[in-house]
Amino acid sequence: MAVNLGPNVPRRGNAFSRWLGRSVLRAMGWRLEGAVPDLPKLVMIGAPHTSNMDGVVAFVTLFALGLRAGTMIKDSAFKGPLGWLLRWLGALPIDRASPKGVVEQTVDAFARQPQFVLLLAPEGTRSAAPDWKRGYWHVARGAGVPVLPVAIDYAARRVRFGEPLTPGADYAADFARLLSFFAAASSPRHAGRLSRPLCEAQDRPWNGPGGNA
Repeated sequence: MAVNLGPNVPRRGNAFSRWLGRSVLRAMGWRLEGAVPDLPKLVMIGAPHTSNMDGVVAFVTLFALGLRAGTMIKDSAFKGPLGWLLRWLGALPIDRASPKGVVEQTVDAFARQPQFVLLLAPEGTRSAAPDWKRGYWHVARGAGVPVLPVAIDYAARRVRFGEPLTPGADYAADFARLLSFFAAASSPRHAGRLSRPLCEAQDRPWNGPGGNA
């Protein structure tokens, strides 16, 4: 548990909740590696995403660090008694009726918030995605914030934070750098559900449409 947060990173919880999160991670046999840059705004992307368990590990990791990170959710989910919980968890509403798209609204959210860490799973599904969604890159570039890759490694039971990447003008080059990190630092819970880019980077068969079952 060597990962610590600097003073500029958005926080949640207290010493007890961080202790509890670290204790649960240890009981699960997981550890944290790498570093979170001391910045108030980041787009944090996690991979691979092949199981609901990925979300459990991510949630406990956030509590162990005391890191406040959220995502964008359709505004209808905020109606009713769960709205306060979603906001406390860091979620921000997306207005489906707005003329602005999801990327534009998310960039606007970064501009409004003094601190904001956006957490995304760019594979977009747990079932052998053919490609990664590019929204994380467009948001980071539009908001002028770095992308922080976070790899989940079931073989070694570790969550590893990589080097932040500042998006440039070439998506393919940026994606290649990120994919290189994930290929070396991650392993899935269910190899048969791994996305095609990670399968190719790790020399695995892809089990999606047209892949090798």
